[in-house]
Amino acid sequence: MKLFTRHFLANEAASGVLMMLAACVALILANSLFADSYQAFIHLAMPGGLTLSHCVKDVLMPIFFLMVGLELKSEMLVGNLAARGQKTLPLLAAAGGVITPALIYLAITRHHPELAAGWAIPTATDIAFAVCVLRLVGSAVPPAAKSFLLAIAIYDDLAAILIVAFFYSAGVALVPLAAAAILSAALYGLNRAGIGRLAPYLLLGVGLWVALFYAGIHPTVAGVITAVAVPLRTTAGTAPLFRLMHGLHPYVAFGILPVFAFVSAGISVGSLDAETLISPLPLAIIVGLALGKPIGIFAATWASVRLGLATLPAHTSRRLVLARGVGAGIG
Repeated sequence: MKLFTRHFLANEAASGVLMMLAACVALILANSLFADSYQAFIHLAMPGGLTLSHCVKDVLMPIFFLMVGLELKSEMLVGNLAARGQKTLPLLAAAGGVITPALIYLAITRHHPELAAGWAIPTATDIAFAVCVLRLVGSAVPPAAKSFLLAIAIYDDLAAILIVAFFYSAGVALVPLAAAAILSAALYGLNRAGIGRLAPYLLLGVGLWVALFYAGIHPTVAGVITAVAVPLRTTAGTAPLFRLMHGLHPYVAFGILPVFAFVSAGISVGSLDAETLISPLPLAIIVGLALGKPIGIFAATWASVRLGLATLPAHTSRRLVLARGVGAGIG
């Protein structure tokens, strides 16, 4: 039993299995006799005026963003995306995956101006589920391709967060925003000073989370900014980035992600019918996600490579890029 547990925890696909199981349980509960109990549980009041669901998304998910930010930084500095011409390709691909769904949404809802403000809905990828899909396929995807696909998911999700911050926030509080800028500068200062201890980065990261939360910007950004600041290596030869990344991995993979899936996937589908699905709003969202994401990511990737703006990572086929686009449609 111990041997099975050790192999299970070491298997990258295992966390994806757990996450999918948690999502399936949530979906079953939300459409069963226990639906009211499930909703009451995920909306349980927590300290600070938040619900359990909000705590998971606003408190735990920044830790997930910290880990994937560390992974992306390591890949871009010394990993599969370190080669010249491969750092910009995920960014360009993600831009295509954001712009195309928005244009499709606006085209479908063009005769309904009251729906125009919802253009940002299909631009967002649920990065947690997108990463889950990558983990499920395990070794079936070459490492270089997996790094490229992960980078697209991260940029895509960050773009959606920035869109919400700039276009949908009722107002950004300037004092907390100024505090967030100061804390970000302090994190950069730690990096430039070659500080290898993780505690100062994590303490400033927590402060940045608080500042962004009260500024009205989604605090998951704090995880990414902190990840960028953590140094890959120090002059003393230590590797704080890898130490933190590997330390976070089991807690994120087998704790945070399954919990996130459980509180997020419990959607009631009993009231859905064909007439509802083909009405302008849901149709624009569905088509934007299901078709806009793969078309946008694939087209932007193809154009960037053809124009010589970037190069595809090794063993990354067009089929994999298209598959990544389909996975990005999980919204």
